[in-house]
Amino acid sequence: MKWQGRKGSRNVEDRRGSGGGGKTLVGGGLGGIVIVLIIAFMGGDPGAILNSLGGAETQSNEPYMETEQEREMAEFVSVVLADTEEVWADVFAEEGKEYVDPTLVLFSGSVDSACGTASAAVGPFYCPGDQNLYIDLSFYDELKQQFQAPGDFAMAYVIAHEVGHHVQNLLGTMDKIQPQRSRLSEEDYNKLQVKLELQADYLAGVWAHHAQGMDLLEEGDLEEALTAASAVGDDTIQQRSRGYVVPESFTHGTSEQRKKWFYRGFEYGNLDKGNTFSAKDL
Repeated sequence: MKWQGRKGSRNVEDRRGSGGGGKTLVGGGLGGIVIVLIIAFMGGDPGAILNSLGGAETQSNEPYMETEQEREMAEFVSVVLADTEEVWADVFAEEGKEYVDPTLVLFSGSVDSACGTASAAVGPFYCPGDQNLYIDLSFYDELKQQFQAPGDFAMAYVIAHEVGHHVQNLLGTMDKIQPQRSRLSEEDYNKLQVKLELQADYLAGVWAHHAQGMDLLEEGDLEEALTAASAVGDDTIQQRSRGYVVPESFTHGTSEQRKKWFYRGFEYGNLDKGNTFSAKDL
């Protein structure tokens, strides 16, 4: 992706080193966070996870020291966020709507949000309660090493997916989905959650469509995003972690579904083709 030397977003809040304090999820490496990732990877409901799984008291007094790689990655995510702001402002304007920029919060270790206190084990997430995106930049290494999805555009896909949840929030989709939690069985609600996540993948693809039109993509970028989408499919994660797959527990969609909906957004580049919900769902 052509990002060096381009402007970043003003809507980035750096909380690295401040620590979330309080009760957080703990764990390290893929083996320790698989259950969390299956439920909440890239935009699930971290508040629900925190409430159900609990955590441990953690506190760190060590000062945060930014590495050169983290400095570069912080600049990168800021540029990507600025690109999403530009694209979605235009798309919303075409629909006669106003886009409200989210804030991207950089954190290290753990962070407090309106959805609860989360550790880096949760992965990048969006909290509708404060309209913030949260990301620990160490996730970039996990994406490359644990999920075998290297490349800057793979990380851009992650950010665009979380911004996709913000778009859903602004459009009122989340307000229609969340009340269903108390009315449906866990399996049926999981199916709704899958549709929500696939729509966020579609919206990430819409952003990528416009990024291509802005001549920001380089050779291989689209493949990097598709690889990342495939790597975080429920079936792929469960097969890797458990050795078997439980479809009724899916909350984000299969690898093929995630690739399909991202590419669909990339192909069409608008909101019209991204409805994963039927009238009975809502």
